[in-house]
Amino acid sequence: MADLNTKTIAIIATDGFEDSELTSPKEAVEAAGATTHVISTETGEIEGKKGAKVAVDTTTAEADAASYDALILPGGTVNADTIRIDKDAVELVKAFQSAGKPIGVICHGGWILCEADVLKGVKLTSVENVKTDLVNAGANWVDEEVVIDSGFISSRTPDDLPAFNKALVEEFAK
Repeated sequence: MADLNTKTIAIIATDGFEDSELTSPKEAVEAAGATTHVISTETGEIEGKKGAKVAVDTTTAEADAASYDALILPGGTVNADTIRIDKDAVELVKAFQSAGKPIGVICHGGWILCEADVLKGVKLTSVENVKTDLVNAGANWVDEEVVIDSGFISSRTPDDLPAFNKALVEEFAK
């Protein structure tokens, strides 16, 4: 297994995240040795759509991409729709991408990538109902379990989590 012992991984999310799309990748990178920090619009804790509660380590206004080695963007329609209008979250995503840091994104998580305008020419997957938004933002959308391209690791739905988590750990270890 890849070693992430020296890595700190950011996870940007807010209330309404798809529980397994945050908790499963978080657990996978932690099991490989990484430290994770959950970043949200406010301090305290956030709650997934099925009731999972996760402590927030810092806010999008206070977070600095330079403090992290990689980023995970979980889905959940409410989460993804809310976080993409947070200017600080969008700027943070832009900073990760411009620094060449890997970004893992699943399901509806890609909406913030549209707002950050970082998808031109990138091969990406997502849940099908986000396809048009990603294509309109310049992505080359494909229907595959996991896609790795231009620093992005993307997957479609919770069904893809085993492959997504494996790819995250491998790519974040590089």
